[in-house]
Amino acid sequence: MLKDVVYARPLGGYRVRLRFEDGLEGDIDLESVIRFEGVFAPLEDPERFTELSVSPELGTVTWACGADLAPEFLYDLVVAAAKTLATSES
Repeated sequence: MLKDVVYARPLGGYRVRLRFEDGLEGDIDLESVIRFEGVFAPLEDPERFTELSVSPELGTVTWACGADLAPEFLYDLVVAAAKTLATSES
């Protein structure tokens, strides 16, 4: 089932803290998953990257340049990051 992003905050660089409607929250680094081409090209500038917002209509993170990322993709990244963190703490 699709989970909407309800909160997003830039953390510096290309790191973002996200919270989803089901309460899942976590930090992810998008530098390795975004190809800074086409609509994403302006986001290569870290300052422009931090100008993100949450679109209630789309349920995901968007930027003024028209770029957005699918919420299910972001959700999977947060889950994977949490698993990696749990494994490294074991």
